[in-house]
Amino acid sequence: MTIDASVTEWSVRKYSGDDWTLEEDTVASEYPLTVFVNDTEFATLVCSPSDLEEMTVGFLASEGAIRSYGDIAELSIDTDRGFAYVGLVRRDALDPALFSKRRIGSCCGKSRQSYYFHSDAQTAHPIRSTLTVDANRCYELMRSLHAASDTHRLTGGVHGAALCGETGITVHYADIGRHNALDKLYGHCLMHGLSAADRTIAFSGRLSSEVVLKAVKIGSPVLLSKSAPTDLGLRLADELGLTAVGFLRGGSMNVYTHPERIATHFT
Repeated sequence: MTIDASVTEWSVRKYSGDDWTLEEDTVASEYPLTVFVNDTEFATLVCSPSDLEEMTVGFLASEGAIRSYGDIAELSIDTDRGFAYVGLVRRDALDPALFSKRRIGSCCGKSRQSYYFHSDAQTAHPIRSTLTVDANRCYELMRSLHAASDTHRLTGGVHGAALCGETGITVHYADIGRHNALDKLYGHCLMHGLSAADRTIAFSGRLSSEVVLKAVKIGSPVLLSKSAPTDLGLRLADELGLTAVGFLRGGSMNVYTHPERIATHFT
């Protein structure tokens, strides 16, 4: 029986000690969404079946297919069939030669084009910001991120991404794919005219090159994560002016790039 769009109840035989019991377990839902742009299949995302409009908008912006929410003339989601239909204001604005059909999975491996391709080079601009965040505040934000996701508490099977301001979390999204959670965050910012220039992103996943690029495109100068980085992710963060913080847990953190934004890191 489905509780809501993001989780499902599943009967499980549980072994503990010397006994077997039959129990109901809550698991994260997985959902394929195929995005059509101007009646042409663009990509299939494997995601959590929630906040699909935000994810579609954020994904298209992250891929360079749109620059703003105003570039979209129409957007509809057919949840029964798993289709997102997007019509652009300028039907000739998308050059098919710069994009290729690809299946984008919820697993950790990358399956999409990376920074070295046209769309990333056009949309990932270096960040210049004087924002500072106190180190103790970083811990608070990560605790708030963990507490914000009911789906994570129920299943342990989703990633979270939150945009945070002076008063805490401004907006939060969860998804089985870490990149999808960031796309939902990006889509929300575009749809509501919300600037991330003076805000921090708290994130649960690994700081890969793809994640770093998404944070830069969203426009936040500081990316906090409880997880590990990759070398390419850190090289891109350094080049693009992003403060990348990893292993933020248990009272410690690693500030890998642009440490001047973590106010008390060296005190």
